[in-house]
Amino acid sequence: MANLRDIKRRIGTVRNTRQITRAMKLVAGAKLRRAQERAEQARPYARSLNRVLGRVAASAGGDVTHPLLTQHEAVDEVVVVVMGSDRGLCGSFNNALFRKTVYFCEDLTRQGRKVSLRIYGKKAKAFFASRPWPVVQEVIDLHSDKYVDLARELAQRLTADFTSGAVQEVYLAYNDFRSVMVQTPIFPRVLPLSIGTTEDADAPDTDYMYEPDGQQLIDTLLPLQLHTTLLQALLETEAGEQASRMTAMDSATRNASELIDSLTLEYNRARQAAITTEIIEVVSGAEAL
Repeated sequence: MANLRDIKRRIGTVRNTRQITRAMKLVAGAKLRRAQERAEQARPYARSLNRVLGRVAASAGGDVTHPLLTQHEAVDEVVVVVMGSDRGLCGSFNNALFRKTVYFCEDLTRQGRKVSLRIYGKKAKAFFASRPWPVVQEVIDLHSDKYVDLARELAQRLTADFTSGAVQEVYLAYNDFRSVMVQTPIFPRVLPLSIGTTEDADAPDTDYMYEPDGQQLIDTLLPLQLHTTLLQALLETEAGEQASRMTAMDSATRNASELIDSLTLEYNRARQAAITTEIIEVVSGAEAL
C-alpha cells in the first residue's frame, strides 16, 4: 500500500505542476500578443527611416559626412551588446543565443580584436560572468515600458565611445523574432552606421526638396536611426522570449498530462495487484481452515 500512496502523491504533484505550466502558458500568450504587435508595428518605421536616409544621402551627393559613419582603418576595440532575458523557463531562447555569441566573440578575438560586452538581462549576466571578455555594462530588471529610455541611453553611450575612438565597431547579439516557433540569433553591426541609396520603389523618379540641407538632416536622422535599431532589437527580444516561453510551457503541460496518464495506469495496475494479492490470501486462509 505504501507504493500506492507514493504513486498517488506523485500524481497530485504532477497535476499541480500542470496547473502552473498551463497558467504560465496563458500568461505568456497574452504577453506575446502585445509584444508581437509592438515589434511588428516598429518594423515599418525602421524601414521608412532607412529609405528617407537613403534619399537624403542621394540628394546630398557625395558630401555627406558624420562621425557615426566613420570607417576606421584599424579595428582594435569591439563592443558586443548581448540582449537576453531576465527570466528563465523559455526553452532554448537564451542558451542558443549565448552559445552562438561565444562563437562570435571567439571569432573576433582570433582576428586580433579586443572584445568587451554590454549585457542586458539577468540570464545573460549569469552566463557571461565566467567568460573571458570584460563586461563594461550590466542592465537587469528589463520592462517594456522602459525600452525607449534604455535604447536612448545605450545609443548615447555607444555614440560617445565610438566618436571618441575608444571603440571602432559595435555589434548587437539578439534573437530576431521570425515567428512563434522561430527566433534566430543574429549579430548585426550597428556602428559604424551605413546609409543605403535605394529610392522608394513606389516613386523612383520623385524629386524631393529638403529644408534644411541634406547634411543637417543627416546629422539629425543618423542618431535617430541608431536609437531605432537598438529599440527594435529590444522589442524583438521581448517578443521572442514570450513566444519561446509559451511554446516551452505548452510542451511542459503536454508532458505533464502524459505523465499523469502513465502514473494513473501504474496506480491502477498496482491497486489491482494489491487486490488480487488480498483475495489470494483470503482464499488461502479459508482453505487452511
